[in-house]
Amino acid sequence: MTDHGDPGSHADHGGGIHSIKVPIPDNPLGHTLVYVMDTDRGPVLIDTGWDDPASYDALTRGLTALGTSVADIHGVLVTHHHPDHHGLSGRVREDSGAWIAMHAADIDVVRRIRRAEPGVWLAVLLAKLAAAGAPDEHLAPLRAAKADGRMRTLPGMGSALPDREIVPGDRLPLAGRRIRAVWTPGHTPGHVCLYDEERGLLFSGDHLLPEISPHIGLYEDPDDDTVTDPLGDYLDSLERIGRLEVARVLPAHQYGFTDARGRVAELLAHHAERLAALRELITEVALTPWQLAELMEWNRPWEQIPYGSRNIAVSEAEAHVRRLVKAGLAEAVPGSDPVTYRAA
Repeated sequence: MTDHGDPGSHADHGGGIHSIKVPIPDNPLGHTLVYVMDTDRGPVLIDTGWDDPASYDALTRGLTALGTSVADIHGVLVTHHHPDHHGLSGRVREDSGAWIAMHAADIDVVRRIRRAEPGVWLAVLLAKLAAAGAPDEHLAPLRAAKADGRMRTLPGMGSALPDREIVPGDRLPLAGRRIRAVWTPGHTPGHVCLYDEERGLLFSGDHLLPEISPHIGLYEDPDDDTVTDPLGDYLDSLERIGRLEVARVLPAHQYGFTDARGRVAELLAHHAERLAALRELITEVALTPWQLAELMEWNRPWEQIPYGSRNIAVSEAEAHVRRLVKAGLAEAVPGSDPVTYRAA
């Protein structure tokens, strides 16, 4: 069952919990659902939305409609570090003095982004795409930008460095609430869902959405050569959520819904089918991650996927082939450069 809720900018979910639609500029998702939770020490936000004046205006208008304001915010729980969730945390802290909490793994990502020298992430992206087999025509604009020192400002640079850590399994120190943190890595290494044990509510962030399978790409840490398995993490996290007694899911995008276990089963089946299809592609011939991305099924033909989105698609292809390798179902071809994979 789905619950599309109030079609306006904010909705009442009962029990002192509301959501505010905070727009994401130029993004097909449209908005982030920022949740406002009453506590005995003042309102607490779950996520904040994108760092943009129009987004901040929408957040402040929504809070005003609920009879409160940014200045009244006691704290912010951030499900993960992405800018459509963490982006406005700096503005909220500046205007309220609120504490900001996040899982330690994503706090580390925020620190790396903030301290990185200009051009570092561009160089990392170039190296990763070249290693994945991206063609010269795709790499050329990035090489030109690197050569003349141009570097697009990374989104999220205005976000706050969190001053509190969300510890998995712990009950959060929210006066009058029984909210437990559930670590759900996959979409990011430190993604968390927040579970209201008394009411069976799950604030699922991007982990569990009613109609979308969240992007699962490789974790970004240029200083760490550890071979991670984000898709494996995500599938394990889905099963962890499936074991909870969830009455209703309140996600960060789209709308609330009630059949958490059914949705978990759908997503597990979706990725099982995708992994099987990907392995079939490399049964007869070894392919690079870029070639796999060109052949995988997306929501539109590869030729219609925008330039930046192709980078995301290749990262997702790499996460899927890495899961196959971890499961012993595929292997990298020794000596291949760029790397190619074949079924094992």
